[in-house]
Amino acid sequence: MFTGKSYDVAVIGAGVFGAWTAWHLARRGLRVALLEAHGPAHSRASSGGESRIIRMSYGADELYTRWALRSLVQWKELFAAVRQDLFQETGVLWLSSEDTSRLEQSAATLRQCGIPFEELDIGELQRHYPQMNFAEVRSGIFEPQSGALLARRAVSCVVADAREKGVDYHLSPVVAPKANGRIKTVQASHGNSISADQFVFACGPWLPKIFPELLGEKIFPTRQEVFFFGTPAGDSRFKAPELPTWLFQADEVYGLPDMEGRGVKLARDAHGEVVDPDTQSRVASAEGIEWAKQYVAKRFPALQEAPLVETLVCQYENTSNGDFLVDRHPQMENVWLAGGGSGHGFKHGPAFGEYVAEQIMGGGAVESRFLLANKQTVRNRSVF
Repeated sequence: MFTGKSYDVAVIGAGVFGAWTAWHLARRGLRVALLEAHGPAHSRASSGGESRIIRMSYGADELYTRWALRSLVQWKELFAAVRQDLFQETGVLWLSSEDTSRLEQSAATLRQCGIPFEELDIGELQRHYPQMNFAEVRSGIFEPQSGALLARRAVSCVVADAREKGVDYHLSPVVAPKANGRIKTVQASHGNSISADQFVFACGPWLPKIFPELLGEKIFPTRQEVFFFGTPAGDSRFKAPELPTWLFQADEVYGLPDMEGRGVKLARDAHGEVVDPDTQSRVASAEGIEWAKQYVAKRFPALQEAPLVETLVCQYENTSNGDFLVDRHPQMENVWLAGGGSGHGFKHGPAFGEYVAEQIMGGGAVESRFLLANKQTVRNRSVF
């Protein structure tokens, strides 16, 4: 397998963060191994599923706005290079209630970053999107160049291109290292071991299981249920561009238009119960299904009797406030911790991988928000 080979960097986890980290390291000429226990963006991973939103609005938080913009460029460059159309420019519509402060902050940041957008009042929203019920909505911001990434296939595409760049990919779990100082190898399956100068653990919701004493109370995997509703035959009102991707902060709900005939996607952005990614049920709850039916009937009256055609259960891996985690392990100097996507991280995969690669190679400024020392044990989400 890989025993006997030595690498500059071994990346453990082939979700969106690990895949892009391996890609960027290989692009810089390093010898890289990428290890994954189940497969890129598998059904139990936070990077799994068919679609993820990519949007630029983050209130006043310019860091994530710029990362999203940088990432969209890299996603599109990759898809063009491999001739796969895995970005859907649906546009993204942010909706506000009476409290419009976050939308106002987003508008200021988008202007500062030169990102095109439109501000829409309630009358304009109703004229543009008559298929939606805007009860409790006051105004909106529309990002015409944002949209959705076809998630599972996008991650597989990154892994495939990383392999073309020389990354050795192996389907194998690894055993968490237990040492002080610098480690030389980690144990993998079937008695194999992997040797490298640096190790990156980008294991998403498995990070607190791999490093329980360090991260068990600082990363919180939560259960998130996703629902797809079938649309009327021949009805284009629920496909882009007639229906964009949308998010309503007051309800903590987001949705995507019908893409590839899967139906309208709907999910809560509120954090669910804390779960184990290996053992949690992947079947949607009766309570969740009932909520989804009521919500889709409220926001889309024409879908009141729409069939529920698919459900998914995934998870977020939340840090205390939603900032990512990128830092060295405090007891193992050549082990890096990379994760904490917190439900909004998928879009940032390219910029995240670029940042991790720069940190490993000793270049680029350190973003203090990502350091382990700033991760708390009490959840108080401020980044979303």
